[in-house]
Amino acid sequence: MEHFSNSTFAEIEVGTTASHPHRLTRMDIDALAIVSGEIDPFHVSEDGVSRKEVSAAAVAAEAILSAMLKRRFPGPGTTILSQDLAFSGELSVGDEVKATVTVRDKRDPDVIILDCAVVRGDETVVSGLVTVAAPTEHLTYSRFATPQVILRRNDGFAPIFKMCADTPPVTCAVVHPCDRNSLLGAIDAAKAGLITPTLVGPEKKIRAVAEEEGVDLSPYRIVSTEHSVAAAQAAVAMVRTGEIDSLMKGSLHTDELMAAVVPSATGLRTARRISHVFIMDVPAYPHILLVTDAAINIAPTAKEKVDIVQNAIDLAHILGISEPRVAILAAVETVNPLMPATVDAAVLCKMADRGQITGGILDGPLAFDNAVSEEAARIKKITSPVAGKADILLVPDLEAGNILAKQLEYLAGANGAGIVLGARVPIVLTSRADSARNRLTSAAIMKLVANALRAPAGAKQFEVAHV
Repeated sequence: MEHFSNSTFAEIEVGTTASHPHRLTRMDIDALAIVSGEIDPFHVSEDGVSRKEVSAAAVAAEAILSAMLKRRFPGPGTTILSQDLAFSGELSVGDEVKATVTVRDKRDPDVIILDCAVVRGDETVVSGLVTVAAPTEHLTYSRFATPQVILRRNDGFAPIFKMCADTPPVTCAVVHPCDRNSLLGAIDAAKAGLITPTLVGPEKKIRAVAEEEGVDLSPYRIVSTEHSVAAAQAAVAMVRTGEIDSLMKGSLHTDELMAAVVPSATGLRTARRISHVFIMDVPAYPHILLVTDAAINIAPTAKEKVDIVQNAIDLAHILGISEPRVAILAAVETVNPLMPATVDAAVLCKMADRGQITGGILDGPLAFDNAVSEEAARIKKITSPVAGKADILLVPDLEAGNILAKQLEYLAGANGAGIVLGARVPIVLTSRADSARNRLTSAAIMKLVANALRAPAGAKQFEVAHV
């Protein structure tokens, strides 16, 4: 543990010099850029690097100088009164810099004027005078490890909304929207031009919610049913007749909706197995991450995982990822006959080699760290086109996927949308805990999928059996 002790005004002599080296990190740049207003953290270049990184790095260099004064010399208790600094040169992440301060003058009762500079090699990038109020009493503090702050450098959902901008809304049956969130979520999606909703459920309940929330339902069609089960059946029937292009879950249980969707004779089954995909926008990850299946298939077999991964690959294509990298997750990176997830991974990779899974690059088994961290993969000597750069995470079972998705959301600050694939139409399973943005993103993805299904080539994507 590092300890910092200060130098008091009485102890400091004119001509005293102190310096400290520092390596500019990504966190330095991001944090100072946001504080200074140098960049909009949601608009960066395609590789995730800010277009104004150079100027942001200059701000970071100034902060390093400030830290030098407050932590090391004069140290704890120092107050910066004024500064006159000039900037030159360019800095970027990874540069080694050194901050140096030299006492030029002292003025009672506690004012000190310092010549200051930040240099990179032989180049001075910051120079000038800083006036401080030096501490008059001795102070010491221990420096604990600096917490790792995750700053959102990307907005993975923004391109999805842009893809929707020039396409007409899709017809959508909103099933049993009998609470505030489900009704307002559907209305918001309609106002955003994503869907043309038909509200299916007990009309009195729907209108009661609308009245309580001050919502005008006159622009929207209502199909009245007796209860939630009847609403699910009616919505599915409307899809079967070609009247509706998509479904959105309201305030009924997921099991009630899916019970109407799954039957072969009366539901919306296709040759492809039905599965769910979470689309996650994780602050610390440079692009969206698809997690499947965390909501429908409890303990899928290798045969069932073929359809699950193919659904996710086809979705990735619709979202603009031409050749998605698929990491098949397990606890280890080697095939172990005692661990079924590793065996499934080996089978799926070989099936992809033989053309039984198409459109993506598969590798596995991969542990989660190796799937999303190139550094972890390098340390473990894993050579793979997928490791550290995964677009899709295929989880071993529903429990693992559900835990992973919720950890990303609640501990890593991720935003998450979701879609059900493999049926005749895309289905959004909203949750009461979903934010408004997540609900809208799910609706936007549903719109993209529905439009793809209506196209001749897209119609094949979710209906062709691969086993």
